[in-house]
Amino acid sequence: MGYVVISLFDGISCGQIAFQKAGISVKRYYASEISKTAIAITQKNFPNTIQLGDVNDWKSWNIDIDPGDKLIILGGSPCQGFSHSGKGLNFQDPRSKLFFTFVDILNQYKPDYWLLENVIMKDVWRDTITQHLPGNPKPIFIDSAVLAPSMRKRNYWSNFIPANFTITTPKNKKSFSSYLDPSQDKSGRSWKPANIVGRKLDSKGVRKDYDPNIKITQVLTVRKNAELLNCLTTVQKDTILSVHPSGTKYIDVYNT
Repeated sequence: MGYVVISLFDGISCGQIAFQKAGISVKRYYASEISKTAIAITQKNFPNTIQLGDVNDWKSWNIDIDPGDKLIILGGSPCQGFSHSGKGLNFQDPRSKLFFTFVDILNQYKPDYWLLENVIMKDVWRDTITQHLPGNPKPIFIDSAVLAPSMRKRNYWSNFIPANFTITTPKNKKSFSSYLDPSQDKSGRSWKPANIVGRKLDSKGVRKDYDPNIKITQVLTVRKNAELLNCLTTVQKDTILSVHPSGTKYIDVYNT
């Protein structure tokens, strides 16, 4: 008897870190991931991981579950269609449609425990996700800034959330700057969290997101709160460091 895990959209297998932190011993860990880089990182850190490949091929998977085993299915389905920073295609985005594949797998395997993560989104999209999940559980909202020096506002759906769910802020929570090694920058400059985002701006620098006559320009934005990092993503320009003053913006940054 043991815990068998199927992690969909596994990334670099942070689920395994979570199990270790929680003191949960996993008997077998299956990972569905298509990024070669992510898979290489996972296999370096967790060589016993069983890679399943593309989630769309789930009907051909051979999952070994012994009598008495407890099955856990995890997933953070692609969020591009739901994210406020995206085009708002919702379920019309082929990547976000993979949520329904997650549901198909839940219905097929009927796990003892399951967990789904996704971005904050419009209420109508969030409610659609809730309606399609077994038991129609309402999501729990968590911003990782409560626990760590990084912004990551996310919804979590699950079949095992305690009735009196709370999060306690760690007493030893560190700031972003405390992780920087001063010896890495001999110039003594102060690095601050920033990102580069495509925006439609008029001649006065005002956002005009839906104006078809305005081209998108890349804007460097330095966070006002220099002790909080932006959400870590696979897009490098989403999370960068800048020596510019906190709270400043620089338009058309690649050409200035």
